[in-house]
Amino acid sequence: MKQLTSNQVRQMFLDFFEEKGHKVEPSASLVPFEDPSLLWINSGVATLKKYFDGSVVPENPRIVNAQKSIRTNDIENVGKTARHHTLFEMLGNFSIGEYFKEEAIVWAWEFLTSDKWLALDSEKLYVTVYPEDKEAAQLWREKIGLTDDHIIEIEDNFWDIGVGPSGPDSEIFYDRGETFNFLPKDDPENYPGGENERWLEIWNLVFSEFNHKEDGSYEPLPNKNIDTGMGLERVVSILQDAPTNFETDLFMPIIREIERLSLKKVYGANKQDDISFKVIADHLRAVSFAIGDGALPSNEGRGYVLRRLLRRAVMHGKKLGIDQAFMFKLVSVVGNIMDAFYPEILEQRTFIEKVIKNEEERFHETINDGLTILNELISELKLSGETKITGKDIFKLYDTFGFPVELTEEYAEEEGLSVDHEGFIKEMEAQRERARSARSDSKSMGVQTKLFSDVAVESIFVGYDQTLVEAKLEIIATDEELVEMAKIGETVRLIFNQTTFYAEMGGQVADKGLVLDFEGNTIGKVIDVKRAPAGQFLHLVELMSDVKVGQIMKLAVDKNLRNKITRNHTATHLLHQALKDVLGEHANQAGSLVMGDYLRFDFTHFGQVTQSELDEMEHKVNEKIWESLKVETTETTIEKAREMGAMALFGEKYGNEVRVVNIGDYSIELCGGVHVSNTDEIGLFKILSESGIGAGVRRIEAITSEAAFNYLQNQERRLKVIAGLVKAQQIKDVERKIEQLQIELKETQKENESLQSKLANEQANNIFDTIQTVKGITVVVAQVEVSDVNQLRQLADQWKQQAISNVLALGFIKDGKVNLLTAIDQETVKKGLTAGNLIKEIAPIVGGGGGGRPDLAQAGGKNPAGLTDALQKAVEWVEKHS
Repeated sequence: MKQLTSNQVRQMFLDFFEEKGHKVEPSASLVPFEDPSLLWINSGVATLKKYFDGSVVPENPRIVNAQKSIRTNDIENVGKTARHHTLFEMLGNFSIGEYFKEEAIVWAWEFLTSDKWLALDSEKLYVTVYPEDKEAAQLWREKIGLTDDHIIEIEDNFWDIGVGPSGPDSEIFYDRGETFNFLPKDDPENYPGGENERWLEIWNLVFSEFNHKEDGSYEPLPNKNIDTGMGLERVVSILQDAPTNFETDLFMPIIREIERLSLKKVYGANKQDDISFKVIADHLRAVSFAIGDGALPSNEGRGYVLRRLLRRAVMHGKKLGIDQAFMFKLVSVVGNIMDAFYPEILEQRTFIEKVIKNEEERFHETINDGLTILNELISELKLSGETKITGKDIFKLYDTFGFPVELTEEYAEEEGLSVDHEGFIKEMEAQRERARSARSDSKSMGVQTKLFSDVAVESIFVGYDQTLVEAKLEIIATDEELVEMAKIGETVRLIFNQTTFYAEMGGQVADKGLVLDFEGNTIGKVIDVKRAPAGQFLHLVELMSDVKVGQIMKLAVDKNLRNKITRNHTATHLLHQALKDVLGEHANQAGSLVMGDYLRFDFTHFGQVTQSELDEMEHKVNEKIWESLKVETTETTIEKAREMGAMALFGEKYGNEVRVVNIGDYSIELCGGVHVSNTDEIGLFKILSESGIGAGVRRIEAITSEAAFNYLQNQERRLKVIAGLVKAQQIKDVERKIEQLQIELKETQKENESLQSKLANEQANNIFDTIQTVKGITVVVAQVEVSDVNQLRQLADQWKQQAISNVLALGFIKDGKVNLLTAIDQETVKKGLTAGNLIKEIAPIVGGGGGGRPDLAQAGGKNPAGLTDALQKAVEWVEKHS
């Protein structure tokens, strides 16, 4: 066994399979690209699903990658076990319909045991197989030479995600020896594949050979696939003889720096402290990579996960004695560890540090808020005689304030209270279910179809400089089969040997237009165009005439629509660069939609975008339009494109040959879409709106050219109407006239408030004259005539200032609804009577509910007829609880 660094292991894996003819795929963004079924990229195969379900045919059917991944389904176990992580790296080799079990098994063994590669002791390697997969077991015996005691049949060795490709798998385990065996010899889990620490799973080979159909049945796949996954952290722990993953070179530099920041804590000296070291190191890696890939902390989706990870790490920092923002200082450590393969961490270090520091400082503030809420909660429970904090309240503290459950437990214990663990777990499950439901309509992977996967005809796009071309019809397809002919009235998909129609891709919508005969008669309407699995252009056509394979036709793109699309597409490139100029380099494209009538551009950014920033961006784009910049496109290699400084779009995969769009050296991007030849063709650019659409993702919608002119003309027309309404002579006078009207309105409002206050005072004099005494407690209850809840509160303020009585209960009816207010002075609160409990007693009588503090509470209801009874009930409640 060799002593290797994590960087060496990763590179050796990629080199090994590259020698076996595999194409090395770069690690994709952790934020899934056009895959709503996933919150995060969670495995190596997650980025290759389009190949496995047959929707796209890869350039090379052999693929290898080292993929950063995040899984957060068991965050609570991180730090407590040897191998639980949120962020980890999955090394994988894949075959899309080419080699199968024999090659996968033989190559896995070669990489693990060969002296040239990892050189693991073959005697310490064990494998598990699916009982019905006799072929795999036989290959392990005959090709590798494993004896039966090293081959274990396990019923769970079948990979299945519900719908789509599935099949048996074979897992490889490394025997770490008796020193890692913490189970009795007769324990049922004491075997390779069981729940134990001795036999460590390092590699899973999945033999994907079945389609799991939506009706629950299985059928053989048209193309059998190989999907493997090896955990880098696990393999490195073996090669570096580390007790757990955390003692490897992937984590120890971070842990050593945490030791330095904590001043007096030492890793390995205390088990509880070690958990905190591990949690911080793990969570820091995850948030650094996720932020670098465009995810930002927020209260929903993946942003919520980031916020939770950050806050857990901060709380563990507190346990180590670190009481100030510190995680942002560790980003460079992560960057230095991973720089050989992931240079983006150091490249974006400043931005990642800024986001983490901002979040840490905010959390230090909210921790204090959480403590305030918890203390109020404890006081209320004690006053009402309760002894347990409910699961709902624990979850609110945890979810809203990031307040750890264990901290709530500690405070509760100090105050002699218990906590409702089961209730908290139910609330957590309910939240997870909500998250699952949000993605339940999205399938993780489709069922393979053979309809187009074997179509090998060539289909070339010639539409960059042509909108009319002669073409030969090569393929006709219905929804279910390929046919030789199709009749008038049918809607079919057609593939031609060449086309001028752009297929929907990269955010740009497909062209529309006509299929014509040589006399100019319409054969069909092209209503959509998509790419077939092998890259051909699939035209969805409504037929107005019969067609047959081999027929020569003319393809005519709608030039007016195409021109609008090209203007909008080039404008998105200008906007992208303008965003970076104004907001910073972190403002990366997170999606786009380029249509004929408008464009939509999504980008990563935390915080609001101000109106002045939007104005600056808009002006920058228009400046580039007015400068009449030349738009040049170049086809080159991906390496040369990067040398040119070309921007690659968020989440996209690129082949070796790419198309670079250069707009006057201002914007240089990789893009396969259609563009104007000069920016002056765009004419005008206007931003319509800017909004947040998710965790750290914002959206700009804009228009160009004729649409922008029509929009501004319409706005001018509206301004003229407004000028007339406010009696302004000219548009330029509108602002001044509106300011005058606002001043007049404020004066009128002040007069109205003064009158309302006088009325409230007069009413207060009347209602406060009637005071009841119940068992020595003075009570005022009354139905009042006020205009809103604010006036109700004013009456409560007067009651409090004048110390009218011990208890107050007021209600009023407006627009068929009831509002109630209860108040109790501090002396009476100390006796156990609270306004919150009183409001809960009387609110149901008016068909409502509410709550509040011990001294003041409010409620609303929909049953005005019950107000008199509710106020009487207040008196009875005082009598009962006095």
